[in-house]
Amino acid sequence: MALVWLEAALPLGIIAGMLCIMGNAQYYIHRAAHGRPKHIGHDMWDVALERRDKKLLENLSAASSD
Repeated sequence: MALVWLEAALPLGIIAGMLCIMGNAQYYIHRAAHGRPKHIGHDMWDVALERRDKKLLENLSAASSD
């Protein structure tokens, strides 16, 4: 009766291993498709701010080159 926990450890290990494999597969597929890792918590607001910042930097560099 001392090794009863071993019955549950094998399925738990299989489930945990599959979750890790799925998570890593998503990471590598996204990185291969987009060339960079996925940003966690990156929503439309963050995208809009990045576009705004890029536009401001382009305008600033164009103004300074004149």
